[in-house]
Amino acid sequence: MKLAKRLFDFYLDASIHVAFAVLALMEVTAILLNITIDGHLKFFVFFGTLTAYNFVKYGVEADKYILVANRYHKNIQFVSLIALVIASYSAFYLNINEWYLMLGLLFLTGLYAVPFLPRTKNLRNLAGLKIFIVALVWAGITVVLPSFEKTTVIPWDVAIETIQRILLVLVLLVPFEIRDLKYDDATLKTLPQRFGVHKTLVFGGFSAIILYGLTFLKEDLTPLDAIAKGILFLILGHIMLYTKKEESKYYASFWVEAIPIFWWISILLVEIGI
Repeated sequence: MKLAKRLFDFYLDASIHVAFAVLALMEVTAILLNITIDGHLKFFVFFGTLTAYNFVKYGVEADKYILVANRYHKNIQFVSLIALVIASYSAFYLNINEWYLMLGLLFLTGLYAVPFLPRTKNLRNLAGLKIFIVALVWAGITVVLPSFEKTTVIPWDVAIETIQRILLVLVLLVPFEIRDLKYDDATLKTLPQRFGVHKTLVFGGFSAIILYGLTFLKEDLTPLDAIAKGILFLILGHIMLYTKKEESKYYASFWVEAIPIFWWISILLVEIGI
């Protein structure tokens, strides 16, 4: 049992879980926009996400990421290096425009973690910007990148899907913002710090309503899309109703981050039924 718990904690701490979540959202995009995603791009996104998230979490402090002292962080470092190698190999199969788009997203991710000017804060620490930077990057990777240069997609529908993905990530980040309320520096001015837990949950619920409503503005709205967004709306509504200031250790880090994976699986099941 202890071994299983250690492996599970490593699965979360090494960002493998969040990498699966990002890949799941990319697969959702492929289904809803009826496009095919190249296998190399999937590998690049999965392993690139793993590497990038570990850099954001541990890379800012060299003694946690480069000059590693303990075995646990060495193992995370080793997994990150392997992931970086695989992502770099897969990157060679991306076309030049995909490279430009990814470089822009990677640059934004870098600014999120590393100060961009001497004696300045990184974007992660600029008041109120953190969740919007994360949402923008996730939407870019999971919607814009896979649909980029696909001639079969309707640009308006891609724009709607991108906005919906931004809103989805903002809602999913609410439990994390509430969880970290007691740890975050007051200068961060996160949503719970500014408006309190209740109003932050109301913001999440209102965002979920907008997300679902935008579905019906698509030019090529399929029954699968409407059902899929309906399922997502119910899941997000449940999360906003039952998220509390004090939650279990794995509530946000596993269950909330698993929502994209569960959503993808539910869409596959609905697709089989239809």
